[in-house]
Order: sequence, then C-alpha cells, then structure tokens
Amino acid sequence: MTQYPKIELHVHLEGTVREPTLREIAKGNGYPLPDDLENRHRYRDFGEFIEVFELRMGALQTYDDFRRVVVEYAAEAAAHGAVYLEAIFSPGLWRGLNQDEVFGGYCDGAQEARELHNVDVRLTPDLPGVYSPEQAENVATLAVKYRERGVVGLGLVGAADDRAMEPFSRAFTIAREGGLGVVPHAGEVAGPESVRAALDVLSADRIRHGIRAAKDAALVRDLADRGTVLDVCPLSNVRLGVVASLSDHPLPRLVAAGVRCSISTDDPAMFDTNLTRDYEAATSLGLDPRALYEAGVVGALCDDETRARLRQIAESFDWRS
Repeated sequence: MTQYPKIELHVHLEGTVREPTLREIAKGNGYPLPDDLENRHRYRDFGEFIEVFELRMGALQTYDDFRRVVVEYAAEAAAHGAVYLEAIFSPGLWRGLNQDEVFGGYCDGAQEARELHNVDVRLTPDLPGVYSPEQAENVATLAVKYRERGVVGLGLVGAADDRAMEPFSRAFTIAREGGLGVVPHAGEVAGPESVRAALDVLSADRIRHGIRAAKDAALVRDLADRGTVLDVCPLSNVRLGVVASLSDHPLPRLVAAGVRCSISTDDPAMFDTNLTRDYEAATSLGLDPRALYEAGVVGALCDDETRARLRQIAESFDWRS
C-alpha cells in the first residue's frame, strides 16, 4: 500500500520516547524507573495517566536528552509518512531545569530532524494549569525569544473553564503579540464549556482535542463557522476512556457538521500507537485521508512558504492509490 503524506499537530515529545531510549536516558541521568513501566501504560483514569507521564518526563533532564527525543520521534513519524509535525513539550519549571537548555535542546533537535529526516518540526511549549500567572508569563516570554528557532505557539493543559483560563490571559497576550499562535487543550476530559472558554477567553487559534464540543450543537456550529481546527487523537481518546470505543467517537459527526479535524497520536509511546494507526482509526470511521491532511495544513502554525509546500505535497500525491 502506498504511504500517503500525513501532518501531525498534537504530539507530546515526552510521550513519544519508546522504552529502550527512555531507560538509556534515565540510566545516564541516574534516574530510577520502575521495572514494570510498560505495565503502567494501562490507565484506570486520566489522573493515573498524568502520574505515569510525569514519571517518564522526569528522566529527561539535559540539553542532549531534549534534542535526541525530537530527532528520534521525527524519524519514527517520517516512517509513517509525516511531512510536518507540531510537537509539544513541558518547560519543566518545577523540576529546576535550565530553560535555555530545554528550549535550546528541543529547537536544535527540530533543526537536526529537518536535516536528517526531511520532516518540518515546529514546537509549542505547554503551560500546565497549575502554573502561576507569573510563571506562565515567563514561559511565554521565553517562547517568543525562541520564535526564530522553531517555536510557533503556546499551549495550555489542565484548565477546564473560563475561570481556570482567565489567569493565563496575559501570558497568551504576550505570546500573540510576539507572533505565536494560541493552542490550548480543551474538550478532552473537561466538557464543551472548556472549548468555549478557549475560544472566548484565550482567542484560541486551534483547539487540542475539542471533541466534547460535539455535545453542544451551537458550539459545533461556531467552530465550523470560525474554521477552527481540532487536533483529534482517536486512540488516545479510547485508551483514556474519553470515548467508550472507537465506534462511539464523535469525529465523524464533527466533520459532517463542517468542523475541520486533523489527526494526531498525542502520546504514542504511552498509548501503543503510531501515526499510521491513528490515521487508520480515523479512516475506519469513513473519513477521507486527504481531508484530514488538508485540515492539518489549515491548522498548522507555519509560515506561508511552508504552508505552500505542504499544499504542493497534497496536490502532487495520487490519493486514489
């Protein structure tokens, strides 16, 4: 079967690291990992998932760790047809990390990934919802500083409604004024009210997940009218119990209502998935892979030259094959 081109807009770099690499990095940093780590990749709930995510994330500590994980995931994604990635990372303020090592490692890794694997990689640091406004504003300022090295947006995770998002509004103003996009998580664990807050409080350019918007017909119409792209991660949603099963996923209903949806893996090493599997999950629901790719082109926070190149890739590929 011909491998069609893919765009991925929602992948957490800390959740891409396969176990052999993670254990090698952890050993080099003197960081203990449990022997049964893979067995912990079955989650009772979202809270347990976050615990395992933070356990894994703690292994990544140095400039070279951050650089390496970008390059290795770009190689994996390229093998599944990826031509453009927007990768998420946590600044790790509470771990006492040198922020220039964090940002510099990821940015240099993105450059190396382009050179080695011919995949355009852009970066979007995520603000945890437990950060103070001051911490969030510091990260936003740093993200703007690294804009010329591949940082294109600022995200937010763990804020469920307008009250939780409001303290971050200044950070996102800094990001937007500095030329970055606004890409918060919403509509995954929290309901449609989180999607509405992301639009109204943060003026989101794109929504990470967003699938619970399907419960609010007026919100779905608004998303369609605005042309807001949702980063949908089908297998992540199943593994975390956000949907009961793939057949229950609202993705086809959202697309039928005119909402643009791109496809991503979220945390592939933690959900036993890859870009091919998630695209296959989406197309098994009757969706057209070219339409999913084109939603990715629209949602990408890239420059005009890159967007034109991505469109040319779509035009030159024989999708009928």
